Amino acid sequence: MNNMEKYQKIFMEIFEVSADALDDSFVFGEVEKWDSLAHMTLIAELEDAFEIMFETEDIVTFHSYENGINILKRYGVEL
Repeated sequence: MNNMEKYQKIFMEIFEVSADALDDSFVFGEVEKWDSLAHMTLIAELEDAFEIMFETEDIVTFHSYENGINILKRYGVEL
């Protein structure tokens, strides 16, 4: 499984959506299941999967599926 597949799988499992739902419109505040608890679960799962530790600023600004890709790239994760 490549990194993009891992990233998608985490979103699909936490938010119970298909891969088709994951695009630039998948945004915190617009996705019903993306509440603060789901957000912290997402962060923890991503940190475990990619063996990184997010800075507080990145946790706060991680507000969309697309934005998450850019944040992970800053940590050296190739997607």
